[in-house]
Amino acid sequence: MFKQASSPSAFAQRTVVSVLFAISLSHMLNDIVQSLIPAIYPIVKDKFALNFTQVGLITLCFQLTASILQPFVGRYTDKRPRPYSLLVGMLFSLAGIAALWQAGSYAALLAAVMLVGMGSSIFHPESSRIANAAAGGKRGLAQSVFQLGGTFGSSLGPLLAALIVVPYGLRSLGWFMVIPLIGIAVLYRVGRWYKRTQAIRARRPGKSVLPHGIPADTVRRAIIILLVLVFSKQFYLAGMSSYYTFYLMGKFGLSVQDAQMHLFIFLLAGAIGTYLGGPIGDRYGRKYVIWFSILGAAPFTLLLPHAGLVWTGILAAVIALVMSSAFSAIVVYAQELVPGKLGMISGLFYGFSFGMAGIGSALLGTLADHTSIEFIFQVCAFLPLLGLIAGLLPRIRPHLPPAANAAPRP
Repeated sequence: MFKQASSPSAFAQRTVVSVLFAISLSHMLNDIVQSLIPAIYPIVKDKFALNFTQVGLITLCFQLTASILQPFVGRYTDKRPRPYSLLVGMLFSLAGIAALWQAGSYAALLAAVMLVGMGSSIFHPESSRIANAAAGGKRGLAQSVFQLGGTFGSSLGPLLAALIVVPYGLRSLGWFMVIPLIGIAVLYRVGRWYKRTQAIRARRPGKSVLPHGIPADTVRRAIIILLVLVFSKQFYLAGMSSYYTFYLMGKFGLSVQDAQMHLFIFLLAGAIGTYLGGPIGDRYGRKYVIWFSILGAAPFTLLLPHAGLVWTGILAAVIALVMSSAFSAIVVYAQELVPGKLGMISGLFYGFSFGMAGIGSALLGTLADHTSIEFIFQVCAFLPLLGLIAGLLPRIRPHLPPAANAAPRP
């Protein structure tokens, strides 16, 4: 199924498109399962008579299990790569969707989403490493293709919920168990390719990356800046993902299905933005993509709470398109800052991203209970202004060996 590089140099230089497609597909399947959780919030809120704080706690439980383990999984696989570990992650997602299908209480619902979160924490760090292994020098593109699958899968959750779960009820969630089963079949083939790739990697002479020469203190400061930017991005997107449907239903009187379709459009625009961020960063520099995608969303987030229904949909799509272009650039930029620790860095940023989304959803739910849904959208509108600090990020310039520096120009 997947073509295998026959030599270390071929491994380093050739982009393995079939593997990128497979890992993106499995990311899509994983995130479809994840995205079903916020997509069914209006349904479970009515079924279990929940307030917004309890809705936010569902996201918090899911995101905490999806975030806390990721850096540790990444650090472990940096030292001991596990080609078939992604299968384990998908098995947790399968168990989670099965438990969600059978959930008869709020406590059972929380346990189910925690299982899905554990599957995600195992899946993301190693799958990001596999995308990097198949990149062939196009790391931004590879990371965007990988994340495109996830964001497209996330956008499908509300659509599938509107078409299947809303008309047929929570019992229809059992039909979605086929999704992780397909993922397990795909990831088995990916694991076989990655296992062979590890043998080729072991024969490669030298290091795969050049040192950037940036002082350690500057690297640590840059990582902190990147985490602050992820916070601003994920806190805002958590509000949109968890409460956008409630906002539309409350302010404009939309039905659950119509609101879910608006959420689908928002998430689909995010998928497009996710893909665009990586290749643009490869071409023009990741720092500029990061700066534009966070700060550039601010005018639109500030306008959204004051817009009518049509302009709300347009502005939400633009916000998703612009803001979602940041994450692939942020992850690859951080990997370049700390070369040799791809799994740990991927786990740190994916885990922090999920954690901020969970905390943000819980805090915003509590704030909504004490104020209103419209008020939290007005408050969150200012978060993208934190993008100003992206200007403090260092520019990464790989150091060339002396012979290369002394080579005459053609």
